[in-house]
Amino acid sequence: MSALAKDLLSPEQLALVRKRSDLRGTWLVIHAWGVIFGAMAVFVAFPNPLTYILAVMVIGARQLGLAILMHDGAHGILTQNQKLNMFLSQWFCAYPMLAETGAYRRYHLKHHANTQQPEDPDLVLSAPFPITRKSFKRKMIRDITGQTGYQQRKAQILNALGKAEWPLEQRLKNYWDKLGRATLAQLAIFAVLAASGHWYLYFALWLVPFLTWHQAITRIRNIAEHAMVPDNNDPFRHARTTNTNLLERALIAPYGVNYHVEHHLMMWIPCYNLPMAQRFLIANGYGERMEMKSGYAEVLRMATSRPDADDKPGEVIHNARKRRVSGIVSEGFEENQNAA
Repeated sequence: MSALAKDLLSPEQLALVRKRSDLRGTWLVIHAWGVIFGAMAVFVAFPNPLTYILAVMVIGARQLGLAILMHDGAHGILTQNQKLNMFLSQWFCAYPMLAETGAYRRYHLKHHANTQQPEDPDLVLSAPFPITRKSFKRKMIRDITGQTGYQQRKAQILNALGKAEWPLEQRLKNYWDKLGRATLAQLAIFAVLAASGHWYLYFALWLVPFLTWHQAITRIRNIAEHAMVPDNNDPFRHARTTNTNLLERALIAPYGVNYHVEHHLMMWIPCYNLPMAQRFLIANGYGERMEMKSGYAEVLRMATSRPDADDKPGEVIHNARKRRVSGIVSEGFEENQNAA
């Protein structure tokens, strides 16, 4: 079953939602980095445990925001100008997140072409749910304590370094091809913070959020988008839109990532136009068909509805397979987040 955009929206509505803006796309990238450095500045001005924890959460959410903006760049919709689109996506979004736009595009388009089907490379993220509360707690502890992030980065770096038996020149070339530009981006962030007189913030308020809160909300986002959807074959119901409040948008779901039904129906809509697309779809009578939940708390209640009596610590989902990480890291890095 498929849905064509011309059947969903009027020509006037289509023209509005598909409009790309160099100004708006650039502004979102500036906004993400402004919030990141602003949160760091607040902690420097008022250093205490509360401002530190808040900064970790705010920065981790904007790091997810950078990945979301890279996602739009991979679709070619962050800005109207395609050279600007790729420049912003690569150097200000992907590389700082140890990712690469082209590699992500190749992976992600397979997900769009085969959403919730056996060929979907992201099916491993949604298939295990619902799980037990105990299993979810273990996953979140691994995320918040940095265990998940550490294992992912370790595997990514080892992959980039290549095989031990390779000559040094070959290993260095392989590293440059996979992570060279991303490493330059890390050095640039460190240099900016060092120039401000606060080099330690790179570790305390860039790497820590990246390895902790960012991991946790990425897991929550993955669950919300496709886990436990009511119909894997219906484009209105094989993805989920999660309506959010201001706090959720600040700490969990930045830059329209929660409008996932709308994105799958029309993947060429920029993130800044997805709320408009939702309003048009509802006005045109499609609201009842769309899979929507009122917030992330409701989704997580569904996701953890399996009885704790079924809990099996250490179990790995039978059909889980290693995959390249979607939207967060570069091609060639593998993970498995589905251990119980």
